[in-house]
Order: sequence, then structure tokens, then C-alpha cells
Amino acid sequence: MPTTRKEMELRGWDEVDIVFFSGDAYIDHPSFGAAVLGRVLEAAGYRVAIVPQPDWHGDYRDFRKFGRPRLYFAVSAGSMDSMVNHYTASRRRRSDDAYTPDGRAGARPDYCTVTYCRILKQLYPDVPVIIGGIEASMRRLTHYDYWQDKLMPSILVDSGADLLVYGMGEQAMTAVSDVMAKGGWTEKELHSIPQTAYLTDDISALPEDAVRLASHEQALRDKRVHAENFRLIEIESNKIHQKTIIQPVSDRFVVVNPSYLPITTEQLDAIYDLPYQYTPHPKYKDKHIPAYEMIKWSVCMHRGCFGGCAFCTISAHQGKQIVSRSKASILRQIERLSRLPDWHGVISDLGGPSANMYAMHGKDRSVCEKCARASCLQPSVCKNLNRDFAPVLDIYRTVDKLPYVKHAFVGSGIRYDLMSEEYARQLITRHVSGRLKVAPEHCADNVLQIMRKPAWENYLRFRELFLRINEEAGLKQQLIPYFISSHPGCTKRNMAQLAEETKKMHYRPEQVQDFTPTPMTLSTTMFYTGINPYTRETVYVARTPEEKKQQNQYFFWYKPENKYRK
Repeated sequence: MPTTRKEMELRGWDEVDIVFFSGDAYIDHPSFGAAVLGRVLEAAGYRVAIVPQPDWHGDYRDFRKFGRPRLYFAVSAGSMDSMVNHYTASRRRRSDDAYTPDGRAGARPDYCTVTYCRILKQLYPDVPVIIGGIEASMRRLTHYDYWQDKLMPSILVDSGADLLVYGMGEQAMTAVSDVMAKGGWTEKELHSIPQTAYLTDDISALPEDAVRLASHEQALRDKRVHAENFRLIEIESNKIHQKTIIQPVSDRFVVVNPSYLPITTEQLDAIYDLPYQYTPHPKYKDKHIPAYEMIKWSVCMHRGCFGGCAFCTISAHQGKQIVSRSKASILRQIERLSRLPDWHGVISDLGGPSANMYAMHGKDRSVCEKCARASCLQPSVCKNLNRDFAPVLDIYRTVDKLPYVKHAFVGSGIRYDLMSEEYARQLITRHVSGRLKVAPEHCADNVLQIMRKPAWENYLRFRELFLRINEEAGLKQQLIPYFISSHPGCTKRNMAQLAEETKKMHYRPEQVQDFTPTPMTLSTTMFYTGINPYTRETVYVARTPEEKKQQNQYFFWYKPENKYRK
């Protein structure tokens, strides 16, 4: 896609239909949302341009370079929430940005979506602005903002955007473009598009069975109200057939339309078959973009996750239902990658949000259509879940035999509570690059229950299996567990317990994660309210920087300065 007016003119265009503004560098690869949406809209016949990481200082010349688009501006903060991108769990400013050339920090503003929108509305007040991406998606209703330590209203309020597209936006963005392209469109037509949210003064025509949340102002006054709002939002979001959600804010209403039904394998294949270049834009020649280097040789096999971890946004953004690519589509992408000039025959990741969920689904679809569970694995594995590993094993073994592939590793996370010995043996002996990373997150039962993670015994059993298979195969690979400190429900006693367990395993953590509250997760809601929205019970929260630091130090039990008492 063109990034300058000169590039646009070289295509013979005198104007564009849609201008994307992104907080990330422009990489034409299906792992990046702006590239995917741009290609999808291009395939639908629209002229699309992109302005990556525009300068928001001074005269706003980057926001003016394409002038007024025929249809609308589209705005995304990028692949991450800009505040998560910019700050650590202790609210310290990060010194780098993986989505920027040479990892340079400071290429996008804090609250990126809001900043870009306000500039566009100042310059072009009558041009519609559509927002989307993870930042807008997870802030579509009242949410807790960790960096300001307060509840914020829907991002629609502060940004002034005309419409918000949440989740994976290919269908909604195409529908928005089609409505606008016909000319003479009405607000009613735009507001009827699924998987969008908007502000309105009038809700009289909305469905009578809509889920009505307490107002933003009520949530500000009472944390229990906010907790209940979240419970209602999450339940509705986990359904295949959703209802409209309405939340009053000031004298208006935020309306969230139900999402589209999950796309089909054929539709997902069509998205991945678009003519991506699989490289950064030529403007970044000789520049190093860390996020691109990480995913350059990766192949995503599916979308969605039914794990339902309390601190994760994957299911809230991509959906709980797994949508898998066909084997043929995956092999086509690998063949395309093999034609790139610096291909060395190594696939860094043959995976997905949880690599071993590929092609898994409910045995009886009608059961899934009535279900609102957040997780198909917790507190117990759903009896309707088809746990067939044959499709993913077939892909692994087929890729292994390709003449232009030397190694195909699985770098994505795996669920060790969703495992067969046959799958484990294939994974461990053929697709681990020396270290297999898994995420037990903790060992204390009370914390794991709140996290919606499997019991510690599941990890210990998998560790035994990992060590046994390694020994039988004559391998010396490492199993690297990830843990979180300061998660709601976790006390210093729980952290001492975790320190004891890691000591037993002779494991000395080097990189560990202090819990960071991010918008629209169960864990964040508990962090802010101190309440479990489902049980209404009080939850202990390590809230102050001192408490969080004390918990984090338990990871480093082997350092003399961090001796602890049980």
C-alpha cells in the first residue's frame, strides 16, 4: 500500500478511498492488522493508503499527506495497547519499542488512538473516523486504566471517533466501506453493522432484549457495579449468538452491536492468500524492526483461544471459537516464504494463540451455540470438546518432509493440560529449538483458580513427560516455565510457596512477569475492585509498588539479598 502521495500517484491514483493511521511501522505480513485489513479492502476494490507512525507534533503534515479520503480515516494504535507498549508493570517508561525501526522508543504517543483521532477531527471535522485494533477493542466500554489508576469511559468518548470496530475486523471494515461507498448512507445503516460500537442519543429502536449495563457514572461511584458490568460483558462476549450491549455515559449511550459469527476456514484461507510481500515497506531498508524479526518466518495456523485465562485478551479480541486454516493454505504460505531471498529453511513458529488448539471445536455445534463459559478447559475440560490431534500432527509431519524446510519449530504457547503423548512426543522430538516455553503462571491452587489455569499437578505431570521423552530420544532440551507475581489473589505466602517449588526443580527464573492490569480482563477487574465478579467475594490485591516489588523478589530466591521466610 502507498505510504506517500508520490507512491499513490505512481499507481495512477488521484485520491484514496481509505487512509489508515497506525502506531506500528508498516510491515506487509499477515501477522500485522493494518496489513491484513489493507489487503482485504484492496481485494474488495478499494484504494487504500497507510500512514505508519505519523508525527503528532508540529504542523501535522503526516496527517495531511493524502488529504481528504473519499470514504473515511481508519485509526489503530498498532499490535499492542500503546500504554502496555510504553510502560512496565511498575509504570516505568520502556526504552525501546519492538514495532518501530531499530527498536526506537517514542514513535507513537501515549493513548495513541485518542491522539490520532483528535488530530484528524481537528483537521477534517466532517470526515468519518473509524477506530479499531487491540487498544480500541479492549476499551470499547468503561474500563480500568492502570496508568491513570482510574475508570475511564469508552474510548469513543475521549477520541471523538464516529465508529469503533472491535475484534478481528475484516468483515466489519468491509461492510463499513460498502455502506459508505454507495453514497447517501445514513447513520442508521452504519450503526446496524455487526461487531461495531458507537455513541448515540437515541436507543429507542434497539432490541428489547439488549443487555443494559449500569452507567459509567454508577460504576465510578461503586466498584461492585463495575464488577457486575464486567461479568455481564464477558458472558455476552463468550457467546456465539450475542445480544446488543448498552451502557449510558453522561447523557448519551455506548452501543456495542453483536459480533459476526466466526469466519469459516475458506474465508480465513482467502485472507492469508492475499498478495502480502512478507517484508517491511521499502522505506525501512537497512532498518531492524524487532517485531518483524521475531515473526518473519512464523506461520499462524489458526485464530481464537478457548483457554479463557483471566489475565488474557486473546479470546476477548479474537474470539473463543477456533477458526483454523486449511492444510493447503498453510503449505502455500510456507512455499511463499521459501522463495524470499534470505530463506534458510527454518520456520520459527508453526503455531497460533495456543499451538495445540489447531482444528479443535465442539463435537456438537448446537451445544456450543448455547454456551457462555469463558473456558472450555477450566474448571474442567468440556465433554463436548473434540480433542483430536490428528490434524495438527498431519501438518507437522507434512511440513517436516518438505524439501525446502530444514526445521519447523513451535514457538507459540501450548496448553500442557490439552495434550496426548503422541502429540507431546512429536512436539518435543521434532519441533523444539532447545527450549520449550510453557505458562503454569503459579503453583498455589487458590491463585490458579482465580487465573483460570490448570492445577499445578498438571504441570508436574507434563514436566515428567517432557524429561522422559527427552531421555528416551537422547535430547538435552530445557522446559522453561513462565510465572506471574502480584496477580489478584496472590499473597506473599503464595509467592514463598512458588519460590519453594522452583527451588525443588533447581529452576532459577531469569525473566519473570509482574502482573500488569490491561483493559477488559477479569484479572484487571479484580485488581481494581478487589472483588471476584462471579462469586462477589473479596480478593486480596497487591496494589502498591512496594507490595508488587516484594512479591516479584520471591522469584529470585537464589540471590542473597532476597532471602525469604515461610
